[in-house]
Parts: sequence; C-alpha cells; structure tokens
Amino acid sequence: MIDAIETLIATLDLEPLEENLYRGRSPQVGWQRVFGGQVIGQALVAAGRTVEGRAAHSLHGYFMREGDPSVPIIYEVDRIRDGKSFATRRVVAIQHGLAIFSMSASFQVAESGLDHQIEMPKAPPPEELPSEADVQAAYLHVAPEGVRLYWERPRPIELRPVDLRHFLSRDKLPPQQLVWVRASGPLPDDPQIHRCVLAYASDMTLLDTALFAHGRMIFDRDLQAASLDHAMWFHREFRADEWLLYAADSPSASGARGFTRGSLFRRDGVLVASVAQEGLIRLRSS
Repeated sequence: MIDAIETLIATLDLEPLEENLYRGRSPQVGWQRVFGGQVIGQALVAAGRTVEGRAAHSLHGYFMREGDPSVPIIYEVDRIRDGKSFATRRVVAIQHGLAIFSMSASFQVAESGLDHQIEMPKAPPPEELPSEADVQAAYLHVAPEGVRLYWERPRPIELRPVDLRHFLSRDKLPPQQLVWVRASGPLPDDPQIHRCVLAYASDMTLLDTALFAHGRMIFDRDLQAASLDHAMWFHREFRADEWLLYAADSPSASGARGFTRGSLFRRDGVLVASVAQEGLIRLRSS
C-alpha cells in the first residue's frame, strides 16, 4: 500500500505553469474517468498554493464533466479576496478546453472562540474489524464482480466498514454507514497535505450511502451514478494517516439525485470535518 500512498502524494504535487496556473496528472491505473476525490484534492492544493498564513476551512465544488485520466488537468486559480482574517479562492479545472470542475475555497488565520460539537457515534475500534486483506480472503469469492474489483484494487485510502452487509447482499438497510478511514501509509507533517488527502478520501463511500435504503450499490450496471457537487468544512486539527471514523447518512433521494452528508471524527471523539454531497443516481433504461 506504500506505493499507492506515494502515488497519491505525487498526484497532489501539482506542477506550476505560471502564476495562478497549475497542472495535475492522474494515476494510470485503468480508470475510465478521473476519481472525483482526486479533482477535489488537487483543486484544494492549487488554491492553497496561492495563500499564506491561513488554513483551508471550507470548500464548495461542482462537477460539470467527467475527467479524462489520459490527459493532464489544468487548474486556474482566481485570487478573489485577501482579507485580514480570510482569503477566498476560486479554482476551475480544465480539460480539452472545457471546465470539468469548479470550486470555491475559504482560508482563515487561526483564531479561538466558542467551541462545541456533536457526539461521535458508537463504533467498534478499527482493530476489531476485518482488514482489507481479511475482507478479500473471507468474502470476495461470493461478492458481486463490481465489489470484488473495488476491493482488489490498491488504494491510497484504507477502509474498514463497521458493517459489510451492504457489499454482500441486496438487503434494504437504513441509509447510514460507519467506516474507519485513513491513508494507507505515512504522510508528511504538513497540515495542508492532510487536508487535501482527507478531501480526496471524503468522496469515497459517501454517495453509496444513498443506495442503502434501496438494496442497491454504486457498482450496479443499471445505475448511472456520479457526484454532482461536494462541500466540506474543516473544524479541528487531525492527521489523515491516523484512523478517522466517517459517519455518513442520506436524508433524501429523489429526482434521480441522492443527498448525503458525513462527519469525520478522530479516535478520541473530536469532530474534525463535515461533508455534504448530492449525486446523480439515474436508473438506466434497459
């Protein structure tokens, strides 16, 4: 897994082309389209490289076209505002002369103030759950093809779902899930890298939560599923190479769209980030 995390770090290390202009590349691992989390993470890297003395606290992005992994992505940063406490950036990701993703991000100097948070859901610690190797050995021989291919592919983010029923059955389940997540190898100490890696990871498993109530999964061939937008807020410090509990739920699915939201907690119960996403969930005509 070290190779996978090294590939992710290299993928997030954008090439500067000109002031406010960066080039990103995609891993050549056979994907038909660029993973949405990669574009979010690279866009946050591009925005962050134009800001000094402030840390990202929120981002709001829209996916407009599928990304082509065979060609580079150009990230153009607009320095909208630099205030005393906050800085605002807009980033557009471009391929083949067209925008595939746009994002606004806000950065803030460190400040103190009122402090409260919701309680972390109860969940067994990751050490008590099957590792990815355990899942592959015990379950993949009976899993659907899409699930098998997903779990067999090397990933820079390690996942340990609290409940595996969704991956192994067509049972209709409450639209909520708990998954422990972390980078699959050590990361540099730069907090900005940890924010960008968590932004990458935040797009994993989230939209699939909207399918729990229907006994469906993101791998079903008669479904067209894709992220439409993605918002994220960073609340407190964390390391993305240490276990974080990703608690997600889906309040609604309608109009060929599913809405999902998530909270990310450190092991000590501290809420470090929140996520919201709406995605396309369209039944393909036979």
